[in-house]
Amino acid sequence: MYARSTTMRVRPETLDDLVAHIRDDVMPMVTHLDGCVGLSLLTDRQTGRCIVTSAWETDSAMHASAERVGASRRRAAEMFGVTPEVQEWEIAVLHRAHRAGDGACARVTWTRTAPANLDRVIDAYRESLMPWWEETPGFCSNSLMVDRRDGRCASAVVFESREAMSHTRDQFTTLREEFVARMGMDILEVAEFDLALAHLRVPETV
Repeated sequence: MYARSTTMRVRPETLDDLVAHIRDDVMPMVTHLDGCVGLSLLTDRQTGRCIVTSAWETDSAMHASAERVGASRRRAAEMFGVTPEVQEWEIAVLHRAHRAGDGACARVTWTRTAPANLDRVIDAYRESLMPWWEETPGFCSNSLMVDRRDGRCASAVVFESREAMSHTRDQFTTLREEFVARMGMDILEVAEFDLALAHLRVPETV
């Protein structure tokens, strides 16, 4: 499975308009394209940052959609005066324990390692991190996306509420730092978001 993420930064006061545009215009178009298995949207109301992720059955399906999706992206960029940043990924891990409902939030961690180290990272992610999350109150799902060309990774852990996510912050920081040190990774960024749209139909990988 594969994914394309588009990051945009809008004025916070226009964020609701962007969410409505993606929900009402972009999502119906994208999810009807061949090979698409859904779309999600993460938002940060303080900064206006949002990340739209579309998921695809195959790499070829994702690339075949590029023209249609690119035109939609350009329209959004013109409407909201933004410069989108696009990244393509392989979905290495996806696990759902519970459905994410209204009020769900996500903590996303971006890291980098040597490309040759990625398979080792993926195995360790499954074996050492996922069992901990499974025991965490309020945990909904987790995913790990990787870019095998440059060794970048993006891990998203979804919780049922801001309160549930905040209760994990100290433990999560310790666990994350231990994991990246053991695996020879660099942390690029950690950020927390509201899960504004959750319509991914990606099958579980575990």
